[in-house]
Amino acid sequence: MTIRETLRRGMIELKSNNINEPKLKARLIMQYILNKPRQYLLVNDDITLTLRQEVNYFKLIKKLIKGIPLQHITHQQEFMKMNFYVNEDVLIPRQDTEILVEEVIAIAKKINAKKILDLCTGSGAIAVSLAKYIKDSQITAVDISDKAIRIAKKNAKDNEVENQITFIQSDLFKNIKKEKFDIIVSNPPYIKKEIISTLDKEVQKEPIIALDGGWDGLDFYRKIIGQGYEYLKFKGYICLEIGYDQKIDVIEIIEYEEKYIDTYCKKDLYGNDRIIVTQLN
Repeated sequence: MTIRETLRRGMIELKSNNINEPKLKARLIMQYILNKPRQYLLVNDDITLTLRQEVNYFKLIKKLIKGIPLQHITHQQEFMKMNFYVNEDVLIPRQDTEILVEEVIAIAKKINAKKILDLCTGSGAIAVSLAKYIKDSQITAVDISDKAIRIAKKNAKDNEVENQITFIQSDLFKNIKKEKFDIIVSNPPYIKKEIISTLDKEVQKEPIIALDGGWDGLDFYRKIIGQGYEYLKFKGYICLEIGYDQKIDVIEIIEYEEKYIDTYCKKDLYGNDRIIVTQLN
């Protein structure tokens, strides 16, 4: 079959199995198989694929139908205008998290922050982005998973910021020396344990450890807020991504500690509450 015919059949298979964005995903799988940009497919859509290419293409289409995320197949995800390697060991970076990164960059520029602690770094998307966009910054990136740390290190090297990031395998603050940071940032697991089994098939293919926030989804916020002040410089900031319905709960945790001031929330591009920022008093 030609590229055009194969794309059409791939799209039909995805659509008939209720896969979101079937046309886009059919094309991205083809780009991955051929290792070619979109423009190549448009100009050369009458080229006949080899049997191997055709077979491999439909193998990957079947993986999508089974709920394997596209990013786990292509091992690529764009974030903050950079490419990140991802697999089943890390959470796929979402566009929503760019709101968190952009806010940290703005705060860092305002207070001339250089030392930043990124908890639950996963793929390293936040740490790498901050290192890239904040001049002379020194980032400490932490994750409990050694597999995640390896992937984050790869992404730091691929994006040429490995010299700015120190990676530590740790359960939050456990292996962190009592040094002080200008900013603590985190996109922690925040899904309620009982809800995980009801999520989309693709989301359930991601590591449970990166999703499970405990019975009420707030376990990590309690720990980060409850211990974070010990690791902050005077007037330092904590910046957190939250679930769309967690604003009031997280602010209550912050207020209970009585150590923070000037707490505020920002929404994502869809109008959902997405990040909470607070400052050490």
